[in-house]
Amino acid sequence: MKSGLMRYLSAAQVARLTAVPAEARPYYRALADAVRALILDGRLPVRVRMPAERHLAATLGVSRTTVTAAYDLLRERGYLDSRQGSGSWTALPDPSSTADNPWLATGQDGLIQLHAAAPPAPSALREAMAEAVEDLPRYGMGNGYDPMGLPVLRERIAARYTARGLATLPDQILVTTGSQHALHLAMSLLAGPGDPVLVESPTYTHAIDVARQRGARIVPVGISHEGWQADLVACALRQSAARVAYLMPDFQNPTGALMDDATRAAVAGAARRTDTTIVIDETWAELDLDGGDGHAPMAAFDTDNRMVTIGSASKLWWGGLRIGWLRAGTALIRRLAVRRAAVDIASPVLEQLVVARLFDRLEETRAERLRGLRASRATLVAALRERLPAWQFAVPRGGGTLWVRHDCGSAVSLCEAAATRGVRLAAGTWFGLEGTLEGYVRVPYTLPPPVLEEAVERIAAAREQGPAAGGRPADALVPMV
Repeated sequence: MKSGLMRYLSAAQVARLTAVPAEARPYYRALADAVRALILDGRLPVRVRMPAERHLAATLGVSRTTVTAAYDLLRERGYLDSRQGSGSWTALPDPSSTADNPWLATGQDGLIQLHAAAPPAPSALREAMAEAVEDLPRYGMGNGYDPMGLPVLRERIAARYTARGLATLPDQILVTTGSQHALHLAMSLLAGPGDPVLVESPTYTHAIDVARQRGARIVPVGISHEGWQADLVACALRQSAARVAYLMPDFQNPTGALMDDATRAAVAGAARRTDTTIVIDETWAELDLDGGDGHAPMAAFDTDNRMVTIGSASKLWWGGLRIGWLRAGTALIRRLAVRRAAVDIASPVLEQLVVARLFDRLEETRAERLRGLRASRATLVAALRERLPAWQFAVPRGGGTLWVRHDCGSAVSLCEAAATRGVRLAAGTWFGLEGTLEGYVRVPYTLPPPVLEEAVERIAAAREQGPAAGGRPADALVPMV
C-alpha cells in the first residue's frame, strides 16, 4: 500500500477509542491491550497509521516512554508494524486467508440453521399468491420483460417511501431479483478495479464479496452495537477518497445498531464534501421491534442525489420471493436498468405480483413479523443469559440478529464444535476483514422460540465439551444472509 493512501488516526481519536483509566497499572500494558482489542474487534482497521508516540503521550498525559513501551509490546505481539521515517500502523500477527467460501449453498443438511438470518414466510403469503395468479393472465399478453419492474409494484414501493418521509416517484424505483442483485448492480456501476470502497466493520458478508469481485480496495471503518462515530466515518471518507460507501444504518447486520438522525445528517454531509456515493442497505428497516421515535430514511438527508437505497422483500416477508429494489435519482435508475440487461433482463412477473399484493397487506404482515421476532428475541436472550452467562451482547431495538462476544478464543473452532452437535453458526470472521472478529459470533432470532432454545442448549454443550465424538463435521460452504 502506498503511504499516501494510508489512513491515519489522530492522538485524540486513539485516546477516545482506547479509554484507558488513568489508574491502570501497568499503564503501557493496558494501553497495548486496548489497542489490540480494538483491532481484533474490527473497530480499529488494519493498515491504519497510528499517531506519533510523542503526540499520543501528550494527549494521554503520560510519558513518551510509556507510549513507546506500549508500541513495542504491540510490535512484539504482531499488532503494529513500523518503518523508519514512515511511522507505525496497525497489523495482525497472522492474517488468516482461508479458502473457505461461505456463500456457496450446500442444501438442507439437518442442522439448525443459525448461520442465516432468514425468517419464514408470513401467513398471508398463500392468499397473496392466489390473488397474484388471478392477476397474471392480464400480464401474459405481453412479453414478460420489464427491466424497470412492473409499474404496479414500483408504484407501491414508491408510495411506501413517501409514507416514510421520503418523497419518491415510481420512476425512481428499479425492481431487482433480490437485494443481492441490487447490490451487485449498484457496485458494478459505481465501483471499479482499484477504487476505494468504504464498508462498516463488521458488515454484511456479501457486500465484502461484491467489492472484492469488482477488484475494489476495501476501506473498513469500525462500528459496534452502539453505532457509528460520525467523525471516524468522515475521516475515513476523506483520507481514503472513497468513491463508494456501503452502509446499513437501520439495524445493521450483524450488530443490530441503529443510526440516529444526527449521525445520518453528518455522514450525508461528509459524503457531499468528499464526493462519495453512498449505497444504503435498508433490508431490515421495516423491522423496528421496540417502536419509539421513528427515523427518516437515510436518503431523506440526501440533497444532491448521491445515495442509492436497497430494499428487499426477504426479511419483511420471505426470501424465497427473490424480489428487491433500488431507489435513486431517475437518471441513475435508467443507467442501472440498462446495465442489468447483461445479468437477467427482468425479474419474474408472478413474484412481483405477489409482493405487490403483500404491500397491500403491509401493516397486517409487518405486525405478524414483529410479534414473531419479539418472541424469538426474548427467548434467545433469556437462553443465552441462562446457559452462557459469560457471553456478552447488547439487545438491539430491531432487526433479526445478536452480535455476541463469546469466551471460547476462536470463533471458527466454536462453530466447528457447534456443527458437530447439530447447529450451524456464523463466525465473526465472516463479517470482517483481515481475519479480525474471532471473538464474535452472529446469532439470529429469526427461528421459532423452541428451536432457539434447543440451539442454545447444543451450543452450550459444544462450548463445554468440544466436538462430539463421531459428530458431523463442520462445512464452511454455507449461504449466509
